[in-house]
Parts: sequence; structure tokens; C-alpha cells
Amino acid sequence: MRWDPAEYLRYGDERLRPALDLLARIDAAPGRVVDLGCGPGNVTAILKQRWPGADVLGVDGSGPMLERARAAAAGCRFAQADFGGWTAEAAVDVLYSNAALHWLGGHEGLLPRLVGQLAPGGVMAVQMPAMHAAPIRALQHQVAAEGPWAPLLAEIGGAPPILEAGQYWDVLRPISSELDIWETVYLHALSGENAAVQWASGTSLRPFLDPLPADLRAQFLAAYSAAVAPHYPRRADGTTLLPFRRLFIVARR
Repeated sequence: MRWDPAEYLRYGDERLRPALDLLARIDAAPGRVVDLGCGPGNVTAILKQRWPGADVLGVDGSGPMLERARAAAAGCRFAQADFGGWTAEAAVDVLYSNAALHWLGGHEGLLPRLVGQLAPGGVMAVQMPAMHAAPIRALQHQVAAEGPWAPLLAEIGGAPPILEAGQYWDVLRPISSELDIWETVYLHALSGENAAVQWASGTSLRPFLDPLPADLRAQFLAAYSAAVAPHYPRRADGTTLLPFRRLFIVARR
């Protein structure tokens, strides 16, 4: 999947807010910090500002994202890796992951494995979209199955559904000395034409758009825009409201 840092950061302020909300709930004085799925590095830079004396490592699988991250987060280290199979160099004090782990399945095993890479007393802090049932996500699959692009998208699944909050509790409580799980629905006020589609184009639409040639991509976007529009109408003042549910986990080893 090809990530476009500029497209991802189109609504950078809205995407940053939950990252800051997660960061605010971390009580730690770490020596080693990892930003797992660091993307363009804007949050990695904030982690370094929060803990200037810490060794801060950003990990991501996208070369273009890491190129942007290295320019954005001076004083941090970066590594290109599949963060689903990533293993820490040494025990981590803060393992932070903002809007990344929802791209991976198998959370019943993945999150305990990540907690296992913490130092005693270390903290894992995770934020993930919980939007698989929302129209902006569900309609991607519906539109992908219809029209001339369907054969090219037959094997595309997008990000899998995450677990429910209680399931994460059951998985993580036995291995955590402290555990805090909560959900927040943000009402993002987006500007611009086809704002909901523009939002999705930076993230969840990427697996559907990348395999298509330019002509089919334009047709797919037109069909998706028509399907999404009744659910996220542009208001009288030009704003599009996007309710966005996110799940947060802070687990201390």
C-alpha cells in the first residue's frame, strides 16, 4: 500500500487531537520510547518534546512516510519495518501507537506480545479508529464489490474490524498491573468539497485506490462519493460533520 504523507496530513489537526489525548494519559519518565506506526513523524516529534532526554524511535513500514518523519522529528531515530512483526531492540519504557494497529488482525496475540516487550512498569499506549461499521468505512467494501473495478478489488479487505473494548480488557488485564480502556467519539468539522471522501482518501481508502488505473480510480471515487454523500452532507455553512469513534488503551506492565 502506498502512503501519501501530504494526503494523510490534509486534516492534520483533526488527526492529531486523539494522539494528544492519548499522550496526556501516560504517566511515565521513560528512557526508551517507541512510536510504532509513526507515519509522517509529527507525533514522534511531540513525544521527543514531552521526553527530551529519552531515546525516541519511530517505526513504520512506509518509505515516504519515514522520509517525511526524519525531516519532521529531529533528534529521533527511525526504522523501516513491518510493525506487526517488529521486535524491540531492548525493553521499552513507553510503547506508543497512534492510529496504526487497526491495520493488523490477530489483536488477541499482538497486543500481549507488545506488552511483553515493555520494561517492568513500562506503558503501552494505543489509539485505534473503531469505524468498521460506520458508513465511511462500510460503503468502501460495498462500492468495491460493484462496478467495473470489482475484479481488481476482489482480494482487497482494507483494515479488519478491531475487537470490542471488553475483549481487550479480557486479553490485557491478566498481564497488566494497571489498565485503562475508553472510547471517544470526535465530531470532526471538515471543510472542503467531498470532505468525508478526502478524509478517507488519506487512510482507509488507500487499499482500494492503489490497485486501480487512473480511469477506474476516478470512477470508483465518483461512485463512493455518491454513496457517502447522504450520510455526511455538507451543512449550510459549508462544513461536513464526521463523527469518528476511537478506542484508547493504556496498559502498564
